[in-house]
Amino acid sequence: MRINCLIIDDEPLAINVIKNYLEAVENFEVVDTFSNPIEGLNFLKNNKVDVIFLDINMPVLDGINFIKSLDNPPLLVITSAYSQFAIETYELDVLDYLVKPIEFPRLMKTLNKISKRLNSSTHIPQENNTESPFIFVKIDKKRMKKIFFNEILVIESLKDYLKINTLTGKYIIHSTLSDFTDLLPERNFLRIHRSYTIAIDKIDAVEGNSIEIEGLRYVIGRSYIDHVKQRILNSAG
Repeated sequence: MRINCLIIDDEPLAINVIKNYLEAVENFEVVDTFSNPIEGLNFLKNNKVDVIFLDINMPVLDGINFIKSLDNPPLLVITSAYSQFAIETYELDVLDYLVKPIEFPRLMKTLNKISKRLNSSTHIPQENNTESPFIFVKIDKKRMKKIFFNEILVIESLKDYLKINTLTGKYIIHSTLSDFTDLLPERNFLRIHRSYTIAIDKIDAVEGNSIEIEGLRYVIGRSYIDHVKQRILNSAG
């Protein structure tokens, strides 16, 4: 699935930063960039995009009024040096708000949100979709790895890092378990412990306060056990 992106910002340097980030990530393509928001509006009259990365403070037409002028807006991501507009833009159904200077790890959270939203809203469960939903994770300074949700077994917290155990391999990424779990489809994944999130359909057995997956047992945290067992019973029904 190719995700077409448009960048509108009156600062050429800001455009280049976002463009370079996006070009490093598979499936995200920058179709055009504009420093003049009016030119961006004209482009949208004849072209469709999946997401717009949009600055707020721009001459002639600011980002908020730009959004209000759109009849059927795509996904919107604000990129601004100022945080005070966040509440107003979220009321306009903005997907995310990035405060400049934008770091690559923070942008990756946004890109995963975009993938998740587009997959859930337009590509699942259409019968003609041949590729399963996925997420991109950064596994070293230059490499992004595509991980399919249906291959994930267990996500394990290692303090400031995570180990993602899948059917095809194990990957270490820099993230918290809470942040990563929030990016996963809630109906498919379950937090069972402060250190573990598991794929519900990969559970082989439940015994006492533990879950077995692929021959390994994972303890259910005391504060999680009632919710976990209720979710598992509901999924079995």
